[in-house]
Amino acid sequence: MPNQYPFCAVVGSDDPDGMALALVLTTISPDVGGVLVRGEKGTAKSTIVRGLAAVLPPIEVVAGDRFSSDPRDPHGSALSPDGPFAADAPTETRPVRLVELPVGATEDRVLGSLHLERALSEGKAEYEPGLLARAHRGILYVDEVNLLHDHLVDLLLDAAAMGRSTVERDGVSVEHAARFVLVGTMNPEEGELRPQLLDRFGLTVEVTAPRDPATRVEVVRRRMAYDRDPEAFVAAYAEEERQLTKRIRAAQERVGQVELSESALLTIAELCAAFEVDGMRADIVIARAAAAHAAWHDRTSVTRDDIRAAARLALPHRRRRNPFDAPGLDEELLDQVLGDDEPDPEPDPPAPDGDGAGEGVDAGSPSSTSDSSPSSVSQPEAGDGERSASRESSGDPGATMTATAGAPYRPKLFTVRGVGSGEAGRRSRAFTETGRRIGARPGRGGSVHLTETVRAAAPHQPARGRTEGRLRLRPEDLRVADREGHESNLVLFCVDASGSMAARRRMEEVKTAILSLLLDAYQRRDKVGLVTFRADRADLVLPPTRSVDIAARRLEELPAGGRTPLAEGLWEAARVVELERVRDPRRRPLLVVVTDGRASTGHDPLARAGRAAAAIAGRGIATLVIDCERGPLHLGLAATLAEQLRADHVPVAEVTSSALTSAVHERVA
Repeated sequence: MPNQYPFCAVVGSDDPDGMALALVLTTISPDVGGVLVRGEKGTAKSTIVRGLAAVLPPIEVVAGDRFSSDPRDPHGSALSPDGPFAADAPTETRPVRLVELPVGATEDRVLGSLHLERALSEGKAEYEPGLLARAHRGILYVDEVNLLHDHLVDLLLDAAAMGRSTVERDGVSVEHAARFVLVGTMNPEEGELRPQLLDRFGLTVEVTAPRDPATRVEVVRRRMAYDRDPEAFVAAYAEEERQLTKRIRAAQERVGQVELSESALLTIAELCAAFEVDGMRADIVIARAAAAHAAWHDRTSVTRDDIRAAARLALPHRRRRNPFDAPGLDEELLDQVLGDDEPDPEPDPPAPDGDGAGEGVDAGSPSSTSDSSPSSVSQPEAGDGERSASRESSGDPGATMTATAGAPYRPKLFTVRGVGSGEAGRRSRAFTETGRRIGARPGRGGSVHLTETVRAAAPHQPARGRTEGRLRLRPEDLRVADREGHESNLVLFCVDASGSMAARRRMEEVKTAILSLLLDAYQRRDKVGLVTFRADRADLVLPPTRSVDIAARRLEELPAGGRTPLAEGLWEAARVVELERVRDPRRRPLLVVVTDGRASTGHDPLARAGRAAAAIAGRGIATLVIDCERGPLHLGLAATLAEQLRADHVPVAEVTSSALTSAVHERVA
């Protein structure tokens, strides 16, 4: 890309432990498995990835080959559908490609598909390459990878691990080489990747914006200089970029000669065992990354420093046992395992001066603050119930308390009746771009249904003058497949957190149920939100999200006490549902109101609450009321509210923390 912001110009590009180092290592040895960059917005994640392609050495390819075959690799040429090629086939040199995969990409766009024009005009089933073919021997960049459909992430990671892509669809069977550097960036605030997918990325780094004012000033100064005169700015870093390219090329040539001794392999195994990582992928990734790190520093033997650098990039995301765990690495344990009991092998002579430009380039550093990735949901301490009971019996309506959620449990599977058309997920039946093929319809978007296309064209052959030979097809004959998969839903809790609900056990039940549903939603790709009302206001405590880390923290901090603004809570819940309908009209919501039905703020509070309930019912929002009224005197206010909402009513006496989730499941189904 002309005048791309230089890789070496990113402030912090000389940090020896972070993002740019991870990118460089995986370009030296693509078998490392790619890099996942986690960080808040505005931290130069995309900028440095796009600058990476410009500093990579150019590659030699077979001229005219759409699959970028390496003329020196006979096995790679054999995997090209455009091959085989003669030994003296013409070649050409070109820059490494940076292929960006948009979040809304379809499976056809990624894998490739039938060439529609030739299928219709010539009746030939010819394969049209996708993004994986274009990315071969280059960089495949996925911004906001956590928002990409899981099945597409699986496809990318499988291709990256195998070094090839196999397509069996639309009457086409094709296999081609797909060896690329996979780079994904994400903002954790927008949701997490599943642990199984996290493990498939070789390396991961956490990036944050600099807090030092002088560093921030330098970032602004460089960016303004680039915007003012891009050509001059790029030229100022041209020599540094050339030296970095030279160093990367030397490391790529050297990495195959790096010796990984038995002692080094044993150290890596001890390290992975000490951190209790699952499977063997971590051992393999650390070994490959350590060899790349040694080659990067012009060594032919792996040292403890190489293993340490590789472990800091390969282990943090593999320490997560469940979605509530934060990624991190126990540095003390790392030092303890590596130790210095045995001397490192003698390193080779350092690289000559001038080859070190850009060493350890980075835009951040990996997180190393968590010692054992503890769950953000703490367990209740002994005696909490007694202390809260004393506080609740004091009779102070303004007093507040904070109950702690219990351990989340696995809720039952529930589905929405019928077939929806919402965002792809793992819960309810829906028409989606993935899933099993159940029929066909006219159109051009989606995968071609060849049988139905031929069936649609067959009756018109005599009118088109066909007596023999190939089928005469026209664009109006085209049929695309209807596929049935699964969609995700929105479950919005509207929770009474007033004094009448401040019994510790009651709030623990509610919090545990919400936390359990959130974990289930994370696994099934649902959204969950939380509105609370107490004192004189209602608050959106948890906007609709898939981020379990943020959700767990918000739930843990949720207080209870004060008066009961029921109407405000209902209006706020209705506002959130309507806003989500605008953002995603296809996602079906379920509003779960957890209350005893009392209202104690404003003039005629019950009438105000009734008007809010009628408005929600008039908007067709599916609602469930969990009645938390307890004691010998039952006013039946929650049951009346359920009638006004046209909602199902479940008394709390029949609901435990696990039954609360089951009730939600039954209502959704």
